[in-house]
Amino acid sequence: MIRPGFLDSESRLDLIELARDGSAAHRLARRANALVLLDKGMSCQSVAEVLLLDGDTIRSWYHLYQQDGIEGLASFGHEGGSCRLTVEQQDRLKVWIAETLPRTTRAVGAWIARECGIEYQTRSGLIALLHRIGMEHRKPTAISRKLDPAKQAAFIKGYEALMNQLSADEAVIFVDAAHPTHAVRPVGCWAPKELPVAVEQSSGRDRLNIHGAIDLETGQTIMKDVLTVDALSTIMLLMAVEAMYPGMRLIHVFLDNARYHHAKLVQAWLARPECRIKLHFIPAYCPHLNPIERLWGLMHRHTTHNKCYGSFKDFSIAMLNFLRNDVPRNWRTYCDEVTDNFRVIDPKKFRIIV
Repeated sequence: MIRPGFLDSESRLDLIELARDGSAAHRLARRANALVLLDKGMSCQSVAEVLLLDGDTIRSWYHLYQQDGIEGLASFGHEGGSCRLTVEQQDRLKVWIAETLPRTTRAVGAWIARECGIEYQTRSGLIALLHRIGMEHRKPTAISRKLDPAKQAAFIKGYEALMNQLSADEAVIFVDAAHPTHAVRPVGCWAPKELPVAVEQSSGRDRLNIHGAIDLETGQTIMKDVLTVDALSTIMLLMAVEAMYPGMRLIHVFLDNARYHHAKLVQAWLARPECRIKLHFIPAYCPHLNPIERLWGLMHRHTTHNKCYGSFKDFSIAMLNFLRNDVPRNWRTYCDEVTDNFRVIDPKKFRIIV
């Protein structure tokens, strides 16, 4: 608690003059004003409410003045409030956070109040404290329980070797299936503070089945709207791929291990003497090694995020038009978001939350 009357008469007059001086920097004048109010008996929290700040900031200004006088107030090299926890308490807090991974600042504040007897009145003060001790609010990365780093590394090495020796009469295509549902995906957006925002939800839950392919070099796509994604739709897609590259001697197609990609019907079609397609299977549980998965994310950002379609027909037209026309037409804009910049994901490098 800061006792009133800590300023002598001369210092009080200096601060009042500084607070009233229109030529003084606004930040410095505000700090001087805060010190005068504290000297009159107002609490840090009351002064913070008057100046639209938080109590920790006011308290830090008081400590700056106590240490270095007006020169301390004029120093703007320190951001946020001074830490109210001792070094030992901060170390205990870091250990507790590392062990429990709390989801909210409210949980952190409750622990500090319970274990240290110190209550933080504002969320901003807690956030500043957490940043000061090296903590960040992080969203866990979703990874498969069956990831094999060795297989991922082998695939990436083989892919890079293929690309480095690719002939002019060879092409590389990535294939996958997507099943977007006729529904709005609400996402955050900037809006005026006083304006509530909402999105209308569609009444249906119909699903569009897309079996598609993309060439990362040109951005050309083939998107089949099929009733069911199966062996027949796979053959139809591969036939369209061959038709798109009539002058290519060999077309390398990368795809996942879905059962229909391994179907006997597909294998029989590939066994034709004139077939120009060679399949390369991506390691199991590794969607991050198929760039077309990134295209599906791009598709949702442009067609379903905060967008409502009155009918399933309108939804389907918008989605297929984006994939078939917008992507190739604007490939220079989108190519950096749909890349073959592969990396190995090793579960051992993550703290798995259980």
